[in-house]
Formats: sequence, C-alpha cells, structure tokens
Amino acid sequence: MISYIAKRLVYILIAMWLIITATFFLMRLAPGNPFASERALPPAIQESLNAQYGLDNPWYVQYKDYLINSAKGDFGTSMKYKYRETNDMIAESFPVSMTLGLEAMLIAVAFGVLIGTIAALFHNKWPDYLLTIVAVLGISIPSFVMATILQYYLALQLDLFPIAGWKGFAYSILPAVALASTPMAFIAKLTRSSMLEETNSEYVKMAKAKGISKPVIVFKHALRNALLPVVTYLAPLTAGVVTGSFVIEKIFSIPGLGKHFVTSITNRDYTVIMGTTVFYAIILLLAVLIVDILYSFIDPRIQLRGGKSND
Repeated sequence: MISYIAKRLVYILIAMWLIITATFFLMRLAPGNPFASERALPPAIQESLNAQYGLDNPWYVQYKDYLINSAKGDFGTSMKYKYRETNDMIAESFPVSMTLGLEAMLIAVAFGVLIGTIAALFHNKWPDYLLTIVAVLGISIPSFVMATILQYYLALQLDLFPIAGWKGFAYSILPAVALASTPMAFIAKLTRSSMLEETNSEYVKMAKAKGISKPVIVFKHALRNALLPVVTYLAPLTAGVVTGSFVIEKIFSIPGLGKHFVTSITNRDYTVIMGTTVFYAIILLLAVLIVDILYSFIDPRIQLRGGKSND
C-alpha cells in the first residue's frame, strides 16, 4: 500500500502542475486586467499597480514566480482587497464551508444509504415506489430551489429555523439540508441499484441456503459490497460540498469559501481566483486518494499494489 500511495502522490503532483499551468494561462489569455475597470485611476497608477503585482513582467517570468510561490503554499495578495492575503482569506472562510459541507455529507450519506437500502429490500412494492419518487425529486430539484422552498416554509412560514446568517448550529441546518438534497438522492439511487445487484448474486443465494439470517446477509454482506459505488461518488462529492457551494452560501448569507470564489471571478482578482482553484484541486485530488484507500477496507479483495497483480 505504501508504494501505491507514493505513486499516487506523484500523480497528484503532476496533476497539480497541470491545473496550476492551465489556470495561469487561462487567466492571462482572458481580455483585460484586474485594474482595467478602475476608470478613476490614472494610467500612471495602473502601471504602478501592474508593477507591484508583477503583471508587467513577461509571461514566463510571471509563470515561474507563480509556480514557485504555489509550491511554497503562497497564493499571493489579493488584487482587489487591500492588504488581504489569499491564504488568509482561505483560512478564514474554509472552516465555515467545511463545517457546512461535513454536515451536508453526513445527511446525504446517512439518509441516502438508508433510503436506497429500504427501497431495495421492498423492491417493486409501495415503499420502493415512494422512495424512488423521493429520489427522483431530489435529483430533479436544484439545490438553490430547494433552499428557497426550505426558507419559505420552514423559516418564514413556520419560523422553525433562522432564515439566513451564520451564528450557530441552528443556522446551518437549512443550508446543509439544501446542499445535501441532490447528492442524497444520487446516493439513494446508487445504493438501491447496487443492493438489488448484490441481493441477486450467487454468494447471497448461498448465504440464504446456509440459513444465515436476513439482517446478517443484508448488513454484513450485501450492503458492504453495495457501498463501493457510493464510496466512488464520495470523492467529487467531498470536494464539492466541503469547499462550499457558492449558490447555497449566497442564498443563506454564509461567509464561506464559495463567496470569495465568485467575488474574485467578478472582480477579475487573479490571485484569489488561482489560489481558490488550486485549493479546490488539492481537496479533490486528496479526496480521490482517500477513497481509493478506503476501497481496500470496504472490500478486502481489492489490493492496492500500484497497479500490479498478484499473478
């Protein structure tokens, strides 16, 4: 396993280099610059700002400097917020997005697996039909629409939860549910399909023939193998919800990382755009690595040997 992890870390470094390179050149190829919208600034001041941030250097010098700084974990100073370091902005906002994301992940996985398992156990019966409809609705309704519905009925009409803000656990419930609604529906569908496949497999039939009780067959054997597709889905899901959904954060006025990401794009804040993009990429690549490692624990038949077989 150690050799496999080492090999994957090398791949992660290569992927990070490609992402940093692509992000850098896409930013530079885009028309205009971060200070072009400042009409009140005289040309001399704009030139001074370009010199301060190194935008007047040749592209290869800018690329080299950014590559070195990124390797050091230094994403530079914001071009729109005075004296604000990109690292500080990420450090302040990421814990908020992570808290919201982990809560949404817990809701999505717990209820998604539960719904999918119940639907599979009652295949072609009314619980299966009802829960399938719920899953389809969860997939069909976008998270921002779900957020609006939850705000209107549970916060505004029934006054059960705060409508917006970030001042305690109660403020996180509605945005977490809204953020979890779509992935929960996907997980339910994945779990149901996998459970139906596993319950019709030969080893389950053999277990039934041996007289093993149904709960043991379902939870110890079938569900464990059925979770493999769910675990695969957790890698991109983790990166998406933990780093924050800017739509949900905007609707509920949550000061998370998504807010800075959207604002930086609007303001053409190069350093914040590239810093948050690289940070997103790091979270995604590490999540994929962790999911691959989890495979070997969920299914012992999977051996992590750097792509080599036992033959």
